[in-house]
Amino acid sequence: MADPRLDDWLPGAAAALDLPTPSSDDTRALLDLVRTVAHGVCRPAGPLAAYLVGVAVGRHADLDVARVALTALVPEEAT
Repeated sequence: MADPRLDDWLPGAAAALDLPTPSSDDTRALLDLVRTVAHGVCRPAGPLAAYLVGVAVGRHADLDVARVALTALVPEEAT
């Protein structure tokens, strides 16, 4: 992660929810998804995409599969 504020916050946020801290690869993938959806659909869709992926992963979906599925829904001209 590039931002020290995020580096400081994320482990505490994960611990508060009794979750492991996401890997830097997973963090980057989620941030990329949120950026793509927010810019390609509309800004409020970005956090909602992160929420939906989180629910899917909580139900044992693969993070990359869920991320790719939502990215595929972004209009091509926006990506």
